[in-house]
Amino acid sequence: MYDDIAVAIVFAIAALMLKIYLTHREKMKGMSLGRPALSPSDERLARMEQAVESIALEVERIGEGQRFVTKLMNDRAQPMLGQVPVPAQQRRTDTPH
Repeated sequence: MYDDIAVAIVFAIAALMLKIYLTHREKMKGMSLGRPALSPSDERLARMEQAVESIALEVERIGEGQRFVTKLMNDRAQPMLGQVPVPAQQRRTDTPH
């Protein structure tokens, strides 16, 4: 007799929890589908954010190119081992007085 009541109570609690879970799931589904459209200021902010990220990428590319050119110029300025540096000739200029 008590076993029958215990089983009925367990099934009633399980059914109630299932109903609560399904109701919650439906509410969440309705909220995600009924999302309002972005306001014009939000759209503008999103476009500005995208533009700033594009600019940041381009600036990074410029920086990489600058580091590369600086490295090349530095490597050329270093005398190679085994080579004797040739002194530059002094220039003479004739100026009229």
